[in-house]
Amino acid sequence: MDTPPGLPSNRAIPVLWFGQFAAVAGLTIVVPLLPFYLSDLGVTAVAVPWWTAVALAAPAVTQLITAPLWGMVGDRYGHKVMVVRAHAGLALAVGLMALADGPGEFLAYRLLQGACGGVVSSTASYVSSLSAPDRRGRALGGLFGATAAGSLLGPLVGSVLAGQFGFEALFGCVAALLLASACLALLVLPHAPVAAPRRGGGRSERALREVAARLLGNRYSRSILLAGLLAQAAIYALVVVFAPRVQQITSSVASATMWVGALQAVTWAASLPGGLWWGRRNDRHSVHAGFAIATACCGVAVGLQALPTTPEMLLPLRLAQGFCFAALAQSVLHVAAAVIPAETRGTAVGLASGLLDLGQVGGPVLGALAVSLLSASGAFPVIAILLTAAAGLALSGTRQRDRTALAAPLLTEANR
Repeated sequence: MDTPPGLPSNRAIPVLWFGQFAAVAGLTIVVPLLPFYLSDLGVTAVAVPWWTAVALAAPAVTQLITAPLWGMVGDRYGHKVMVVRAHAGLALAVGLMALADGPGEFLAYRLLQGACGGVVSSTASYVSSLSAPDRRGRALGGLFGATAAGSLLGPLVGSVLAGQFGFEALFGCVAALLLASACLALLVLPHAPVAAPRRGGGRSERALREVAARLLGNRYSRSILLAGLLAQAAIYALVVVFAPRVQQITSSVASATMWVGALQAVTWAASLPGGLWWGRRNDRHSVHAGFAIATACCGVAVGLQALPTTPEMLLPLRLAQGFCFAALAQSVLHVAAAVIPAETRGTAVGLASGLLDLGQVGGPVLGALAVSLLSASGAFPVIAILLTAAAGLALSGTRQRDRTALAAPLLTEANR
């Protein structure tokens, strides 16, 4: 039975939340331990940082290519199928990581992860297809809560499990959890209605070109897509420079390691309520303005992190950063889903997710360059400037004439 628009049904929400939590927790379990696992695979100490950087970027590279394609398949055959496929594909990739015999094989499985995964974009497409326009922000914000919870608990649980049972057992447990979420989605989720293709031009081979032209061809959607890309790059640059900055103001490596984990946990804890708050705001007010406010505040919080002389002083800044960060990705996906007709909404969300993945590829490079040319503390103002520029880009799309120019073709599509 199809679910009427509004919010996803009560039985769907816990399954979607658990699935996204499992996927994000499983991946964030893996990421902090990559240097240690690569060392176990025979990578020399000198080469570990480079292999780690490549392994981190690899899934984003393949997902950039495949996310819009999977979105097209979802538009044609249903978004529930894509949710199940994403969880099962991720389970396969993570399970194979436990069997890797060398760094090259492990890298291949990381590329497979990006090609077959994409849980966040597939879940966002599914939720957008079931949500009324005035409730979409709330639904996407709730899903970001699952992302924050997974990012908060994943590294903590992963470190304990890896130390007790080893990396192979850890990857196996993550794969089993993801397979269980795939089965739950298959058995419990209702089918989202598939919109009829437009007359005279709904073929999947043309959908990607049409969606890309529509998203990038007007300032309203283009501005927030580019702003999201820039903000995502800034946040991933921050990942590279944050640990060295904490080490500067602590007494030892052991103390720095403890504080990095604690401050990361604080950041994601603040994102839990932030995700739902910004999502509800997006339903009532301008998404672009909300994105700009959140990104500007995030930039201030990040820039000020260059000043503290003790790690305790970073706590309120990381709380503010986490709360504001929760608005970024969900706002981009909200606009992508809103400006595209229902029959190609999955393609739009996949394309928007792929553009955000570019930030994951380029951000660490920007962070490494900033640290090498300046210093760990000097990199923070640079990242703050990037976030401020992203806020300005988002604001450039709020002009009334751009919204009006967009509304007419959308109304025309709805009446065909």
